[in-house]
Amino acid sequence: MIACACSDQDWGPHTNMSTTEHSPSTATGSQTELEFLRLRVKELEKEIKSLNELVRTDGLTGLYNQRYFREALHRECERTQRSGDDFCLVLVDLDHFKKVNDHWGHEAGNIALKRTAKLIRATIRPTDLPCRYGGEEFAILLPGTPLMISVQVAERIRSTIAGAVIVIDDKTLTLTASFGVCAFQRNSTLSQDQLVETADKQLYQAKREGRNRVCYEPAKSHTRQQVSQSEKDMLSDLFGNKSD
Repeated sequence: MIACACSDQDWGPHTNMSTTEHSPSTATGSQTELEFLRLRVKELEKEIKSLNELVRTDGLTGLYNQRYFREALHRECERTQRSGDDFCLVLVDLDHFKKVNDHWGHEAGNIALKRTAKLIRATIRPTDLPCRYGGEEFAILLPGTPLMISVQVAERIRSTIAGAVIVIDDKTLTLTASFGVCAFQRNSTLSQDQLVETADKQLYQAKREGRNRVCYEPAKSHTRQQVSQSEKDMLSDLFGNKSD
């Protein structure tokens, strides 16, 4: 039999091991700190999301900005090359907008831009991507959408803008816009810059032809008769019963 002659003091620090257990108040404090950290992480995630939105959106209209448009255009070109689904680029420029700023003032011009952005957003699908391209010019990406369907969509946006009335200081302002449309297809040799340039050429062709119209590549002006019934049916499938 082995006897231990050690006193309590001989055990050193091990004699107080039981005293290191967390008291209820200490545990509660740790839980409170953990909950605070969780809440702070959520707040930071929201702040990061908000900053990301600021980086990619236009402050006036709330649409995507040109920087984000360029990134989205690059992704869409790559996606089309992989999947083979066409997409179209629509450029929009408000007609005689300088006169709006000159005669109505810049605040009225800003109101007109914001109203136009809302009209565009309300007319297209949630999957489409509207951007403020610069000044009074807008760009819209229509993923998975053939040329003539996109032309019809542009025509619907055109008529919506032309039919809208903006009231400013008890006065009414009406706007029109010109449109250029270009398709990007699988195996297309167009670069991103060339795609934008082609749509831009069609936009200014619409300006030369009298404004308030849609032109597209190959160089044509849009009329309702140029859209076949089958294409109208496709448009109806995409956008509901607003294809007339």
